[in-house]
Amino acid sequence: MEPGNDTKILEFLLLGFSEESELQPLIFGLFLFMYLITVFGNLLIILAVSSDSHLHTPMYFFLSNLSFVDICFTSTTIPKMLQNIRTQSKVLTYEGCITQMYFFILFAVLDMFLLTVMAYDRFVAICHPLHYMVIMNPQLCGLLVLVSWMMSALNSLLQSVMVLRLSFCTYMEIPHFFCEINQLIQLACSDMFLNEILMYFAAAVLGGGSLTGILCSYSKIVSSIQRISSAQGKYKAFSTCASHLSVVSLFYCTCLGVYLSSAATHSSHSSAVASVMYTVVTPMLNPFIYSLRNKDIKRALERINRKAGIKVLSVLGLKNYP
Repeated sequence: MEPGNDTKILEFLLLGFSEESELQPLIFGLFLFMYLITVFGNLLIILAVSSDSHLHTPMYFFLSNLSFVDICFTSTTIPKMLQNIRTQSKVLTYEGCITQMYFFILFAVLDMFLLTVMAYDRFVAICHPLHYMVIMNPQLCGLLVLVSWMMSALNSLLQSVMVLRLSFCTYMEIPHFFCEINQLIQLACSDMFLNEILMYFAAAVLGGGSLTGILCSYSKIVSSIQRISSAQGKYKAFSTCASHLSVVSLFYCTCLGVYLSSAATHSSHSSAVASVMYTVVTPMLNPFIYSLRNKDIKRALERINRKAGIKVLSVLGLKNYP
């Protein structure tokens, strides 16, 4: 492709997973199902935390924020993909591509920061239980979430501005189901050296820093648990962070698996399929992990279910029905 062939790009084509028309209804149904489960499951977590006063603690405050971010994270990619399948169109405008990329990076990094903050919360709860409510006061919790949002937004803005300076060739096909930054800059005709440096630097600093913070917190948690004499005490301490540890393992393992596999195979199609794990599957499984392993969430959901049942009976005039 000659560098002189660059032009003003008005739209891109998202190739998605498969061009075979007979597979499109299956793909549409599968992703619609996963998206609805993700939104419904995470909304239930938010509703349970907000409606139950017993869950108004730092741990569940961060969990409800994580659920909200997971809904937004999935909503940046899946609805547009479903619309493209439904309308049999692969077109995404240049402005839409940049916007989608901005919000995807924003919520992906915010996910990592919130997981790190939750790891710190578990560290304080287990290693400094007597000072937990003093250290994790509402002001600090709000500040941690606010700083996470600000850092994520600044990083996403910087990445997007750097992409805006690029000029693109006439080849406009993105072999992915969303506007992924690495795939996008590969289409550029202009020099993308600074973009690649910034992208890998941000991944190393933000992703590596987040993972380092989580590992440091859990190393101290494990050390503290080992000093507990009773087996019951060890189990109780470990159970308070088992759900979070499961979510962290799922998120980071899928992310690393995606980029290591794509680097090994150099296949954009394989990368798109593998990306489903951390963009769709992980946010979908998070509510199940927290609700199935957490008695407080289960009780809150049961109360919501009972209240909903009573309201339905009241509307039907069967409130006192035996």
